[in-house]
Amino acid sequence: MAAEYSQIIKDISNNSYAPVYFLQGEEAFFIDNIIDKIENNALDESQKSFNQVVLYGKDTSLADVIGIARKYPMMGERQVVIVKEAQEIREWTKEDKQSLVINYLQNPLSSTILVFGYKYKTVDKRTKFGKAIEKNSVFLNAKKLYDNQVPDWIRNYVASKGVNMHDGAIMMLSENIGNNLQRLANEIEKLLLNVKEGQQIDAAMVQKYVGISKDYNIFEMQKALGSMNKLKAHKIADYFASNPSNNPMVLTIYSLFSYFSKLLLIHHSDNKNEKAIASVIGVNPFFVKEYLQAARNYPLGKVVQNIKFLHEADMQSKGIGFATKKEGPVLTELVYKLMN
Repeated sequence: MAAEYSQIIKDISNNSYAPVYFLQGEEAFFIDNIIDKIENNALDESQKSFNQVVLYGKDTSLADVIGIARKYPMMGERQVVIVKEAQEIREWTKEDKQSLVINYLQNPLSSTILVFGYKYKTVDKRTKFGKAIEKNSVFLNAKKLYDNQVPDWIRNYVASKGVNMHDGAIMMLSENIGNNLQRLANEIEKLLLNVKEGQQIDAAMVQKYVGISKDYNIFEMQKALGSMNKLKAHKIADYFASNPSNNPMVLTIYSLFSYFSKLLLIHHSDNKNEKAIASVIGVNPFFVKEYLQAARNYPLGKVVQNIKFLHEADMQSKGIGFATKKEGPVLTELVYKLMN
């Protein structure tokens, strides 16, 4: 059956396991995290050497997987069989191998926990095989988060660790790192190491421990662009150009595209109430005034033109359809075009 990531994690935390998990999709963080939870918690350390088997798709076959899954545990109540990189198994489209899997799914061994980590791909749920997998396993389709979902994910992730995070710190982390959940989790763990009991994570801590410059970051660039502060925007662009390893062009363009896409949503929204706009563009109401001011500074036609400029800069930086330029001059020219 289809399941939510949070419910799967909750069940595992309560020591409640299903016979079969099929974890597929683009967001590897969700898949890897569930697998790690099962791998680390389903069995005691004393049991793992006997009853935990970790296989890798490129080195195994479906017959081997099912054969191992059908074995009984040694001196224990259950065994765990984990197939990492399961998408690398070459037999998924062979009917006889599909039948082997379907037969097991319909009558799984109750003492086995079988986990497939099928990353970056999906099975076709319209097929007999896909329907059988979805019906007879804990089935997760791990999708990438949209940009407007990232702040809430950060807030919930931090809260799950028993810590609070200031809205400004959440937005700074979100805007500078984007929807790379594994990197976000790594940076948050770094922050948690430096949080004292009862302390709230604020923007200053993000700047210090994540390594984001206080004045020269994508969050500040967006604020400068939104308020039409040309001098500050160009200073930040120059800083990015002189520190390309810490400020990759692709991430800068991605963040600015997300920013102007939010302005586009504002222009197309009939309800300009701050609470309604916060919901439409997926930001905390605290920041809505800045976005509304930016929407006034950038009429609909200019927003559409700027999205075109961002696409052209992305192509130019990659040498696609344009003479290849270094990232610095491309960014400097882009910032000029965006504000003029």
